[in-house]
Amino acid sequence: MSDSNFGLGTKCVQSGYTPGNGEPRQIPIVQSTTFKYDTSEDMGKLFDLEASGYFYTRLQNPTNDHVAAKIAALEGGTAGMLTSSGQAANFFALFNICECGSHIVASSSIYGGTFNLIAVTMAKMGIEVTFVSPNATEEELNAAFKENTRAVFGETIANPALTVLDIELFAKVAHEHGVPLIVDNTFPTPVHCRPIEWGADIVTHSTTKYMDGHGAAVGGAIVDSGKFDWMAHADKFPGLTTPDDSYHGITYAEKFGKEGAFITKCTAQLMRDFGCIQSPQNAFILNLGLESLHVRMEKHAKNGQEIAEYLKNHPKVSAVHFSGLPEDPYHELAKKYLPDGGCGVVSFELSGGRAAAEDFMKKLRLCAIETHVADARSCCLNPATSTHRQMTDEQLEAAGIPAGLVRMSCGLEDAKDLIADLKQALG
Repeated sequence: MSDSNFGLGTKCVQSGYTPGNGEPRQIPIVQSTTFKYDTSEDMGKLFDLEASGYFYTRLQNPTNDHVAAKIAALEGGTAGMLTSSGQAANFFALFNICECGSHIVASSSIYGGTFNLIAVTMAKMGIEVTFVSPNATEEELNAAFKENTRAVFGETIANPALTVLDIELFAKVAHEHGVPLIVDNTFPTPVHCRPIEWGADIVTHSTTKYMDGHGAAVGGAIVDSGKFDWMAHADKFPGLTTPDDSYHGITYAEKFGKEGAFITKCTAQLMRDFGCIQSPQNAFILNLGLESLHVRMEKHAKNGQEIAEYLKNHPKVSAVHFSGLPEDPYHELAKKYLPDGGCGVVSFELSGGRAAAEDFMKKLRLCAIETHVADARSCCLNPATSTHRQMTDEQLEAAGIPAGLVRMSCGLEDAKDLIADLKQALG
């Protein structure tokens, strides 16, 4: 029976690694920097990309490849790779097809670190960006494109705004302009949304979040759908469609096809040159998290729904942001893309503003105060008094982060205990 025929839960547990007779049942941790070969010719074939195998863990490692294969199977892609963090995954996914003089269209509602990566750091590399609203119409999206646009980027569920991306619309417009859609699918994970099924071409993850699920190991992942035809738009993507002199003139899109070109180039060039490899130990820990991902995501989403419903009726809460609520502006999109639930992250605003938020955070007992999200343990963050404390209340309001905003990541505890903690903290 092919992996592709397995249910999602079976893929979480079984995909990526099949032990042979007498081999370890769990994925082995290959904690080695290098690999031995009998002849220089054997190793030379690896350097020429004429044979598959391993020669240095900075590029590839068997442990990592097993776990990447599992994530690719979960997303319905043809190839995958692990990176040292989610930030590295997003950078690699974009830089693999962009260069000095390129342009990116990106949703403005994305994680702040990724926004800074695209708007500031990549700008220093000569790559410009046009940010668009996640609610942009087809006409507004079309207007953002330029002759040098090479990619469209967005997040399925944005962190921390919790907006839901209209993947199908963004993919349609991207493809009409001959470029791929890259979607960060960290919050829903493939358990609750598979962007490739809605037209996305490349999917990224911060595996640090729900995939690991226990706050144990930082990491990222990239999955290629294998569907984007690079050669049909050869003039836009010379890195994939013209010979690479650093690998003896190989043209990735011709040698490895639609299914393998993107990840092969990303590994052979970017991982070689930047070295943002995930450690085999972290990959092993990530795989342990993946084995229970389908069970955990159901509980996270259920807890998020119960917490959101409790908070929306509390007199001291002025607004709740959670797409599972019928009154949420993204509820209809969530019904389409997230029919089984989104994630366990809920944002809510306290009517008393900064002072109320500070008081609330001090009184929490069960929910930890952390900058982290998507963990087995519940945690809360008030941006105004932590990550955005340098901003005034007016600046926070303008940025869409009111001083009284609290982001709560609902863990795997009993919902009644989480509600009890919220109740006593709200007073």
